[in-house]
Amino acid sequence: MRFLLDDEQREFARSLDAMLTAADTVAATRAWSAGEHAPGRAVWGRLADAGVFALPVPGEYEGVGPLSVETAVAFVEVGRHAVPGPVVETVAAAALLAHLAEEGEREPAKRFLPSLASGAASATLTLPRGGPLALDADAADLILTAADGELRLAPGHARVRRSLDPARRLAAPLPGGELLASGPAVTAAVRHATAWAALATAAQSLGVGLALLDRTVAYAKQRAQFGSPIGSFQAVKHRLADVLVRLEFTRPLVFGAATTMTPGDVAAAKVTAAESAYGAARAALQLHGAIGYTSEFDLSLWLTKARALRGAWGDPGVWRERVLAGRG
Repeated sequence: MRFLLDDEQREFARSLDAMLTAADTVAATRAWSAGEHAPGRAVWGRLADAGVFALPVPGEYEGVGPLSVETAVAFVEVGRHAVPGPVVETVAAAALLAHLAEEGEREPAKRFLPSLASGAASATLTLPRGGPLALDADAADLILTAADGELRLAPGHARVRRSLDPARRLAAPLPGGELLASGPAVTAAVRHATAWAALATAAQSLGVGLALLDRTVAYAKQRAQFGSPIGSFQAVKHRLADVLVRLEFTRPLVFGAATTMTPGDVAAAKVTAAESAYGAARAALQLHGAIGYTSEFDLSLWLTKARALRGAWGDPGVWRERVLAGRG
């Protein structure tokens, strides 16, 4: 089966690519890593203007969705340009609140979804099996925690910790806080939000891998050794071809999962995209030589993100188990 984007979806991707290229996301990401959020919020505003945060939100809450394929399209570009901030988390929170409304708990959706859809507010959250730390809790307007069948609005967060990816700042939500909903509706909404988080992360990983490949190919054409560009050497060609093949096999998995949103398909996309991006990062690091190890070199923004996304929302083993469960 072939999964091809239509003309409108491809134009959406091109417009986001052009917009993020002009936004200087590299500078915004470096500032975000240092705790300076203003440049990143400016990028966030551009994504909001493009309608990215309205994609998982139903029309009755001022969104345009739920549109899972368009969300995947957007997050490929988010990953390609290393956009900082709790972008996946905001989409996952919106998906959670929207599904909670479908289960009969409408008040949290009425209260929070319009501001999330417009980009006026951002959110981060913790979900079962996703780890106890919330991404960018110091920058998010809403900190949601879902555990033991309860959804709460956390009253704040503990000390911010730096992760392997300096742009992914982690903090534990403070316990307690306002109870927004409880019971089976929360459990169902958490499953739904986890699928959206995994899909967005898979698409983001694909974008990261594509950026790493593009930058490494460009470098291989410029870097000379023994009087020739290293890209002319057969071993380098084969290494880059392997990365390209893995990424191109990942693409239909991601968009296929966005089409079906079945647990097995989403899990397969998450695992495959994470491993493909990680493989691209390893190849990029090796072929860039010594400069690939330096944080001053812009490549590091994608190298560290590929590694961090590999374990986001559960390590690869967790998602392989879900692939098997989804196929069973």
